Amino acid sequence: MAQDTAQQATAAAPARALLPLILPALVVGVGASLLLLGVSAAAEALQHVLWRNLPDALGIGRYSVLWTIVMLTATGVMVGLVIWKVPGHAGPDPATTGLDAPVLPPAVLPGLLLATALMLAGGPSLGPENPIIAVNVGFAFWLGRRLLPRLPGGLWAVLAEAATIGALFGTPVAAALLISEALAGRRLKGALWDNVFAPLVAAAAGAVTTTLVAHPTFDLHLPPVGHPGWGDLLAVLVVASAAALLGMCAVRAFPYVHAGFARLRHPMLMLPVGGLVLGLLGALGGHLTLFKGLDEVGEIAADPDGWSAGEFATMTVVKLAALLVAASCGFRGGRIFPAVFVGTAFGLCAHALVPGVHPALGVAAGVLGMLLAITRQGWVSLFTAAVLVASPAIIALLCIASLPAWLLVSGRPQMQLRADGTPVR
Repeated sequence: MAQDTAQQATAAAPARALLPLILPALVVGVGASLLLLGVSAAAEALQHVLWRNLPDALGIGRYSVLWTIVMLTATGVMVGLVIWKVPGHAGPDPATTGLDAPVLPPAVLPGLLLATALMLAGGPSLGPENPIIAVNVGFAFWLGRRLLPRLPGGLWAVLAEAATIGALFGTPVAAALLISEALAGRRLKGALWDNVFAPLVAAAAGAVTTTLVAHPTFDLHLPPVGHPGWGDLLAVLVVASAAALLGMCAVRAFPYVHAGFARLRHPMLMLPVGGLVLGLLGALGGHLTLFKGLDEVGEIAADPDGWSAGEFATMTVVKLAALLVAASCGFRGGRIFPAVFVGTAFGLCAHALVPGVHPALGVAAGVLGMLLAITRQGWVSLFTAAVLVASPAIIALLCIASLPAWLLVSGRPQMQLRADGTPVR
């Protein structure tokens, strides 16, 4: 009897129950990708004006110390004005949000989009993922409930999250891994693939749209890894664990830094002060430690031996500190992409210190450990580390390296806070 009940609980849904979900999932996937691409394009155009045209017209160095401090502080002022004045104040405190975005009212979404675009253009060390997911979830829920009210309301949020993740990474694999990890602790009704079918359609549509329009790639084109040996195994174990420990230092400091900025109380104090601190950090670390970090990762990875260990260490610490400040003072953005830069710089620092550490191994292990500490998403951390180096030979090494790194971060706070300021575990 128990066996029959279990078989009924895991029985596959009939195709006629899944087919009606395909068209809504495709529409959400394409729409989520186009919104991401539109915001990214607008931010890049504004970044070009702010960091090239304007300083050139004024006769100031594009990334000079003065211009870096002025621009980051001005970005804080502009984003602070948006958060202060627009309806809904550009959404909740970003320190309290993750990839699983709440459904925000439609009136909040334009302000959140504006704050995100200004942040991306101005140089703070945050990525677009969290706010873009929130905006896509809000639009999908609002439109879906009106156009197809018979479908469950929660479905639209899941479709939008999966579609945005697929669009961000240019592949539905990341969304599949994230969804399966989220479902791991839940009691499922039906088979796993029935539950992920529609989100995977949305993720695939988002990924294909991004690929056709923007042709993204995460491969850093590092030197290929040959047949791995015992020394390579030791290297990834040490680098991944050390990166996880470094990331946990920032995670531990997060609630205290956030509380410090919260004492300023007003966004027109919190954001400009945060922008000033970020400007000083950018002046210390150089222009490569600005912005979300994805383009800058490609620049440092293009010449693994072009910087000294000290320079890589400086970029690692400055970028991590900038991520900590930007996520604490109220800038709307996500933490994955800057964490990738931190892990990459850390891995290249390990290569510079110990030339026997292959640069691809150092980068992959550094990103793996850092993302595990910052995001606590095991599958996404493994996936991101693997696609950066595009070397099947090291996937097994990364899986092994994730085990001690996970022991270091499991059960400890993550870089996300509850509404009362206490860390999420």
